[in-house]
Amino acid sequence: MATNRTFTMIKPDAVGNGHIGAILNDIIAAGFKIVAMKYTHLTEKSAGDFYAIHKERPFFGELVEFMTSGPIVAAILEKENAVEDFRKLIGSTDPKKAEEGTIRNKYADSIEANAVHGSDSDENAAIEGDFFFSKLERF
Repeated sequence: MATNRTFTMIKPDAVGNGHIGAILNDIIAAGFKIVAMKYTHLTEKSAGDFYAIHKERPFFGELVEFMTSGPIVAAILEKENAVEDFRKLIGSTDPKKAEEGTIRNKYADSIEANAVHGSDSDENAAIEGDFFFSKLERF
């Protein structure tokens, strides 16, 4: 069953390149409401815990290293059909294949440095949102 919330992170590459405001503007312009948001820096442990599903994959170490390379912006977004609509808004993981006008098409540098994370399911959106935000931090 689809819910009306999803989770996103503006990744260290996009933060470092000064794209926080532009990405948030694109998100709001697409009809999403920000119900929780924080600017933070992942530790090796917190990045490893967040990406634990990939622990056995060969890219896990590089992923953790990248995600701890600078600050991130974590947010919970609200809109009808949030997960699916946000996945469309961010575009393909490979910015060269992302549709024109999508966030990754506009702001990502590569498959690895792809500007934003977007939950891939309602279940993962809830898990990922709970990882970063308490109930008191949601509005």
